[in-house]
Amino acid sequence: MNDDIEDRLREVESRLAHYERMSEDLSAVVAEQAETIRGLQRRLAALTGKILDMQHAQDPAPSDLKPPPHY
Repeated sequence: MNDDIEDRLREVESRLAHYERMSEDLSAVVAEQAETIRGLQRRLAALTGKILDMQHAQDPAPSDLKPPPHY
């Protein structure tokens, strides 16, 4: 009877160690992905700013807008 309990306890401890390791691995992956996402968000913001700047540079000022010649 004691051998059965010890075997079961070893099995539970083994599984717990496995789950602890898996939890640590997943935590590391999540932290890495969070850093990647932050970097991508910074790059997206920078690119969005550049695109808006380019659009503003190409947009004519309202005073430059003249009616077509046929008016």
